[in-house]
Amino acid sequence: MDKKALRQQLVEERLNLPDRLERADALQRVLRIWLFGRPDRVIGAYWPIKGEFDPLPALHRWKEDGELLDAPERRRIGLPVVDKAHRTLTFHAWYPGCPMEEDAYGIPKPKDTEIVVPTLLIVPCVGYGPGGFRLGYGGGFYDRTLATLQPKPYTLGLGYTHGFLPDLIPEAHDMPLDAILNDNGVVWPV
Repeated sequence: MDKKALRQQLVEERLNLPDRLERADALQRVLRIWLFGRPDRVIGAYWPIKGEFDPLPALHRWKEDGELLDAPERRRIGLPVVDKAHRTLTFHAWYPGCPMEEDAYGIPKPKDTEIVVPTLLIVPCVGYGPGGFRLGYGGGFYDRTLATLQPKPYTLGLGYTHGFLPDLIPEAHDMPLDAILNDNGVVWPV
């Protein structure tokens, strides 16, 4: 399997999905329902690029819902910031309107906000397959980050149905996700 070509193909397909907005709306609903009742107070997410699903509207609603619950600890959302030396990610607090700046890859990141430690980490999927394995962009940032985070957060992959790869074969360093959602619902665990 030529993963580089496969990534390029899947990103191109995702960018050209004629019903991507409808799929995004469906996945927003799936994510909001899935989050209901979870005990997490800090969720690490991502800034969407290359036609990825944008989880931030659903997460902002999750955060606002938590404020209505009068919880003892407020809910927080974190976005990744690349640690160039270790090629890992730290998560910095994000909220709508917070100051942002581009990272070395041109992706917006929170500027000068505090580091947060997620108990739930949402990761984007270029593709995904059986067993909870995902195909990312090939940089290994999430795998390296997950190998170092203690305690290890619950991991959730998000992607559209077109990204399902029934023959995806994980490599030795690939770490399976705890759950995967797409615009039809829960894909993993089945």
